[in-house]
Amino acid sequence: MKHLFPELPYDFNALEPYLDARTVEIHYSKHHRGYFDKFMAAIENTDLNNQSIETILSNISQYPAAVRNNGGGFYNHNLYWQCMSPEGVRHPSGLLAEAINAHFESFTKFKETFSTLAANHFGAGFIWLSVVDGRLEISATPNQDNPLMDTVTIQGTPILALDVWEHAYYLSYQNVRPDYIDAWWHLVDWEQVEINYLSALQAF
Repeated sequence: MKHLFPELPYDFNALEPYLDARTVEIHYSKHHRGYFDKFMAAIENTDLNNQSIETILSNISQYPAAVRNNGGGFYNHNLYWQCMSPEGVRHPSGLLAEAINAHFESFTKFKETFSTLAANHFGAGFIWLSVVDGRLEISATPNQDNPLMDTVTIQGTPILALDVWEHAYYLSYQNVRPDYIDAWWHLVDWEQVEINYLSALQAF
């Protein structure tokens, strides 16, 4: 079986003061775990147990809503946690920095564009930085959809994910999503995002 629930790469309190320990604990052990468990139940006794989550999502139009919603929730949270760190690199460098400057004019403009989309996204969902046909693209998806899915408008390989469901921030930030977004930038591990970027480029 290829699908395993990942360990959180840091302690629950490691992201404070930007994300409080209780939010991280509930988000990871209840929400993320819940998506994983329901995903596993949805694919039980099917050949999807032998396919990677990326392959499943890329053909998601073929599968029931339970696979789409819970498989998406499983994958999306994996990337969300992976791209944060209490001690990560806070600014992009190397080829990723060059690509951001080329596509968005500057890192500052990139952050502004990403943050504006995140703040204005209606309801629950995720904001993404993805590699699309070799280029960087920012996009938003509702609920637990993501750019890997063959059902979304902008398809690509996600390299950075921001969860804008209220359960990701409500205990600390209530309904002030922009404050959560500002705090999240302090946690992005750009070294990991660059690893994801270079991996995504290998497909081209």
